[in-house]
Amino acid sequence: MPDATARLTVYADYVCPFCYLGTRSLEQYRDRRPEPLAVEWHPFDLRRGNRSPDGSIDHDADDGKDEAYYEQARRNVRRLQAEYGVEMSQELAIDVDSLPAQQASWYVRRTHPATWAAFDEAIYEALWQDERDIGDADVLVDLAADVGLSGEAIRSALEDTDHRTELEEQFAEAHRRGISGVPTFVSDGRVARGAVPPERIAQVVEGNAASPSR
Repeated sequence: MPDATARLTVYADYVCPFCYLGTRSLEQYRDRRPEPLAVEWHPFDLRRGNRSPDGSIDHDADDGKDEAYYEQARRNVRRLQAEYGVEMSQELAIDVDSLPAQQASWYVRRTHPATWAAFDEAIYEALWQDERDIGDADVLVDLAADVGLSGEAIRSALEDTDHRTELEEQFAEAHRRGISGVPTFVSDGRVARGAVPPERIAQVVEGNAASPSR
C-alpha cells in the first residue's frame, strides 16, 4: 500500500531569522493538523556569494546590504515575532557562520534520522534563544550531547571533507531547482517563500487556493 503521508520540503539556513520564524509557523500548522506530515529539510547557504575560497565569510564583500536593509529586516522580524507569538533574544545574526551547523545537521540527518528533528531544534534555539555561536564546533558538540548524540562523532563530521562535499552539492542542487532565498516551502509543485503564516503552509501542503506569500 503506498504511503499516503503528506510531504513538505523546507529549504532553510539556520542563520536566517525568518527561517527560525518559519519553523515556528510550521510548528503551529502541524499542531493544528490531525494527519501526519513528513518534513524534509534541505540546507541552503545564504552566505554562499560572500565566501572566500577557503569557505570563510568575507565580511568586506559588497553584497548590496546596507544599514537600511538590515533595519527593515529587523522591523520585519519584530512584526512576525508579534504575529506568531515568538520570543527571540536577537533579531539578526550577521556575524555568525552557519556552515558548521549545517554540516553537522546534514551528518545527523543522514546517520541518525530519528534524532535529526531534535538536533535541528537545538541549533535554532541555541542561536535565536541563547545567542550561542553555532559556527563553533564546541557549541555543536554540546548540542549533540544534549539530544543524545556523540559529540565526538559530530566533531569528526565537521572535519570530514566528504560530508562537506555532500553539503556543497546540496547547496548547488537547491540553486538548480530555482531556490533563491529561504525559507522556502515546497509540496507537490506548490511553493511558498518567506516566513509565511500557518494558513499559507496549509495551502502549500493541502493544495487549497493559494494566496500571495510574503
